[in-house]
Amino acid sequence: MSSPSSKLERSIGGLRCTAVSDVGMRRSSNQDSMAVSLAEGSRQWQSHGHLFMVADGMGAHAAGELASKLATDTVPHSYHKRSEVSPSEAIVEAVREANSVIYNKGSNSVDFQGMGTTCSCLLVLPQGALAAHVGDSRVYRLRGNCFEQLTFDHSLVWEMAAAGHASEDEIPAYVPKNVITRSLGPHPTVSVDVEGPFSVQTGDRFLLCSDGLTGPLKPELIGAVIGCLPLSDAAQTLIDLANLLGGPDNITTIVVEIAESDKLGLAAPPEESELPPRRSMRRKSVHPFSWMAMILSAVLAGALMATHQFGGAFLALAAFLVAAIVAWTQRSTDPGACNTGAILGLHGKAPYRRHDCQPGPASIGTLGDIVRQLEDLEGQNNWEVDWPTIHRDRNTAHEAITQGNYQEAVIAYCSAVRRLMQALRNSKHPGTSDSTVDLC
Repeated sequence: MSSPSSKLERSIGGLRCTAVSDVGMRRSSNQDSMAVSLAEGSRQWQSHGHLFMVADGMGAHAAGELASKLATDTVPHSYHKRSEVSPSEAIVEAVREANSVIYNKGSNSVDFQGMGTTCSCLLVLPQGALAAHVGDSRVYRLRGNCFEQLTFDHSLVWEMAAAGHASEDEIPAYVPKNVITRSLGPHPTVSVDVEGPFSVQTGDRFLLCSDGLTGPLKPELIGAVIGCLPLSDAAQTLIDLANLLGGPDNITTIVVEIAESDKLGLAAPPEESELPPRRSMRRKSVHPFSWMAMILSAVLAGALMATHQFGGAFLALAAFLVAAIVAWTQRSTDPGACNTGAILGLHGKAPYRRHDCQPGPASIGTLGDIVRQLEDLEGQNNWEVDWPTIHRDRNTAHEAITQGNYQEAVIAYCSAVRRLMQALRNSKHPGTSDSTVDLC
């Protein structure tokens, strides 16, 4: 069984990062994996830079855990050994090698058959930043108060929204949100999205995360926490907030900060607005009949369930799954190579979403509600909580709000969240850092 929680802090030159992976509140093992592979020496930095990676495994028993671990073991090693090709080519080849490793392992074992994992990578290079991506884990960039999603979710909801030129919020609620359309492992080949290059400057922060974070938390709150707190506090606070809001899945976050771009030795690339349009990755499209079949079967299943015709509903759901598998195969089995230029090339259409994460009433309201609900439990449980300090944090937040200083309010509320969560962990498992706490 995986350890409940793990944390890694690294720094090199003008770059710092904090990585935290947590089992969450509902799972018995952690199927997420993460990797931080910093360049060894100036020569490797100049050629291939630093690599950060998050993988979210899928599969019964220990299969998902193995798939994500194989991915985070294979990709960094394979990437850095390909010094003869450009970073964009090297990362695509490394991800495909990981896909082959996972697929072969699954094909040779009944226990691991069909296992898979997402794979989201960030490369910080002298020329800028690149993202390589398969699945629905995400890469974001925070610059000022603008929180940008640099990766496209390979999920049924996002694919349907893109096909219909809509937002994912407009997709009917009966469409399952946890069905992904592309991953490493289930097929012998995989299509890898590459996005970038993106300009990098002092003060930029990047986030890599599994959907255990983005499920419970809205992007505006995530960006506000990352923007207001020191690096280590930000990563831990995001984990704690996701757990306090239910923690239904494993949670992994890597926060990367460009503390001093000059010290890091970054080149000065032009802003994205000055770059020519990026070339899209070559994707194999899904036939419209596949989308129609999924939508109609989902609608039919919902109607039959409403009239208690469960046998027919089961058949309709089976038809939906067959159509989804066909669509997944159409999208994921194209080995189309990415377009690469002499150095980095221009890739993708990112950013796919932009969020204003300036601290304000909405983000403050969520944080205040969490702290207030936990304070209501005071005296009901035998927790060793420093309640006076918690109350001071809350009062500091209230005073900051009355003065319109929402950033200070975020800092104070997040301090209370971390104190409360640490106390809850200690009360459940004294002397450990286990984040699996039953709040019921």
